[in-house]
Amino acid sequence: MSTTEGQPPPVVVTDNFIKLLGLEFDEVTADRVTARLTVRPELHQPFGILHGGVHCSIVETLASVAGAVWLGDDGHVVGVANQTDFLRAVRSGELHAEALPVHRGRSQQLWAVQIWDQDGRLVARGQLRLQNIRSTPDLAGSG
Repeated sequence: MSTTEGQPPPVVVTDNFIKLLGLEFDEVTADRVTARLTVRPELHQPFGILHGGVHCSIVETLASVAGAVWLGDDGHVVGVANQTDFLRAVRSGELHAEALPVHRGRSQQLWAVQIWDQDGRLVARGQLRLQNIRSTPDLAGSG
């Protein structure tokens, strides 16, 4: 995993769900996150192809990590909308994904994520809208 000089340090990307998926991060910066995943039978839906929820999870995870790194110590992010399109069925092989910013504002962010198979064919694309939860006393509330 690499970071860009002058950027905030990456968030920890080793939670249990990421391990369950088998997602491996290659680059984590405030402007771009890339990762890869090996398709395994445990990730298939009943008809032997990769479950669409895996694609949605890749979109959600990469964009959330990127958004959190960009926001840094100013707070944390939560996903509020995930729109994922499935373009090509995948049964095996390695997938590669990249998250890039579309919009990063005071209260929300929008990230685009593309997922390719090992032959470079686009298999899914999505976007995630994040809510920035600022760590400020006026927004924290009392309960």
